[in-house]
Amino acid sequence: MSDFDRNAATAQYGRPLTRAEAAVVDEGLRAYMLRIYNYMVLGLAITGVAALGVYMLSVTPDLSAAYQGARPLARGMYLTPIGYYLFASPLKWLVILAPLGLVFFLSFRIQHMRPATAQITFWIYAALVGVSLGSIFLIYTHTSIVRVFFVTAASFGALSLWGYTTQRDLSGMGSFLIMGLFGIIIASLVNIFLASTMMQWIISVVGVLVFAGLTAYDTQRLKSEYIYGAMDGEAMERSAIMGALTLYLDFLNLFTMLLQLLGSRDE
Repeated sequence: MSDFDRNAATAQYGRPLTRAEAAVVDEGLRAYMLRIYNYMVLGLAITGVAALGVYMLSVTPDLSAAYQGARPLARGMYLTPIGYYLFASPLKWLVILAPLGLVFFLSFRIQHMRPATAQITFWIYAALVGVSLGSIFLIYTHTSIVRVFFVTAASFGALSLWGYTTQRDLSGMGSFLIMGLFGIIIASLVNIFLASTMMQWIISVVGVLVFAGLTAYDTQRLKSEYIYGAMDGEAMERSAIMGALTLYLDFLNLFTMLLQLLGSRDE
């Protein structure tokens, strides 16, 4: 246990921990964090499968099976009726906004949910995100998507490991990172109307920095919540699901920002 962890545990127990007590805290912490990472990875897997499945249903090389009036895409593909309604019709706004509504619902209601209900809600949310992300296969080459995914996974793993093991207190970063996050949201909304390539590049660069910082910050915060919090079984399970959602969002946003910077567009 690092000095930072010992200080946190000492503050919780009101005295220095014995070696045996520290070992118990360490074992419980590892199990708690492993549960968070397992939920996060499963959520990402559901998102990936949903995104790929939606993409496969949304395109066809057969013009006779395409949506009437559909223009050719890259590699001689056409949008199917499903693809048109999901990505080219006004219904696309529902596809985009549905995950946002569900994540707010889960964030505000999770403390009143049974753990099984919270899990199911998280899995549904991950699937909805996958549906909305299916469009990236229409924009970027598949090779570049895979490449950026592995770059993101390596970066996320290193940043989360640093946040878990560092003896430095990262809590002071929180307010700056949250301000940066709100800045990204506002700038992205403005750029919907401006459609500026340069502004989008700046948003992506700042976004990579912000979500890299949030990955380390959130990992350490989740550790502290375990050490400081006296949670029972159900409360700990709900906390693990909420922690998985937090890291899932950090990973996903880091991936999309890197994809905008490093992805090769499918011409």
